[in-house]
Amino acid sequence: MQWTDRIRQVKIILVLSAIVIAAMSLLVSHYLVRDLQVEERNKMEVWAEAMHAFNNADENTDLALVMSVIESNNTIPVIVMDSEGNVADWRNISISGDDTLSFVSDYGHRMKAAGNAVKIELEGTTDALYVCYDESTMLKRLTMWPYWQLGIVLIFAVIAVFALLSSKRAEQNKVWVGLSKETAHQLGTPISSLMAWVEILKENYPDDDLIPEMEQDVKRLERIAERFSKIGSLPEPVEASMNEVLDHVIAYMDKRTSQKVAIKGHYPSHDVIVKMNASLFEWVIENLCKNAVDAMEGGQGKIDLWLLEEDDKVAIEVADNGKGIKKKDVGNVFRPGFTTKKRGWGLGLSLAKRIVEEYHKGHIYVKQSEVGKGTTFRIELHAIKKGN
Repeated sequence: MQWTDRIRQVKIILVLSAIVIAAMSLLVSHYLVRDLQVEERNKMEVWAEAMHAFNNADENTDLALVMSVIESNNTIPVIVMDSEGNVADWRNISISGDDTLSFVSDYGHRMKAAGNAVKIELEGTTDALYVCYDESTMLKRLTMWPYWQLGIVLIFAVIAVFALLSSKRAEQNKVWVGLSKETAHQLGTPISSLMAWVEILKENYPDDDLIPEMEQDVKRLERIAERFSKIGSLPEPVEASMNEVLDHVIAYMDKRTSQKVAIKGHYPSHDVIVKMNASLFEWVIENLCKNAVDAMEGGQGKIDLWLLEEDDKVAIEVADNGKGIKKKDVGNVFRPGFTTKKRGWGLGLSLAKRIVEEYHKGHIYVKQSEVGKGTTFRIELHAIKKGN
């Protein structure tokens, strides 16, 4: 709980920090852009006055100063138009297209329509000139900069949260792996003792029919301990018969399931060979069968195990006629911690998915399910290519 609370607090702090940084960045950039817009407007007014002075120059006009002001504008796009909309002059315009005058005229009208124009009254006439201008390249880039910053901050926040979640999962995995291996180690001694006692019982009571069943259960415990000891290490798949795996599951479940539930296998007469870790894969099928039995809720039912060969894959289907899964829950059945049982950790199907998809590079999913009619789980594995 402490780790979970700490992770939640860190995520909240990261999100709030990202929001504060983004808000401050947008606010500062907004004021900066506004100030620059005002400054560029003032520059254009000065430039317009210089143009006015140039057009109405007399012997008292300082032409050197006027030309200096006019020539000082090297960044702000500007177009001078008369009262009829004809282009008189332009500066700092990047021309695109073949018709230069048409392009500049359209650009100037857009500037004027946007309100970016300074009117110059011409003395002695009713005509006027309009100095139309646009934001400089620097101002445009600065206007977009806060949005780039916002994107960078959001990406940083997402990466940070993802890293924390990954760290949490890695820490949890280490705990589970350590617990599993310790459990396997602790089971080793009593299992060895039980095996010795079974041998003694076999010698003293050779005709007792229950002793072989006890021996099978002890071997079963030994396999479970072996599975726990291998958690955290990648098992090496070898070629094995899927028919035998299903036969073992049926034999095991038959003796430990109510007679009201019938378990049947349906597969080809020849062995279907698949690369797998037989011990782990047997556990996956057992887990699906146990879930199917639980879905019967003590009533009459059946479980069918289908082994199918389809082109380049081998499919195993576990079908039952139990209570089924609600549509809203189908997407969550493999999520760790999800369970519809009153008792249970909700880890069986998530571990089954990991064994199938990570260890065997296969795929497991709910093929179909209907409330009140049953569920079919399907596992798909790569078939061994002929000649290999």
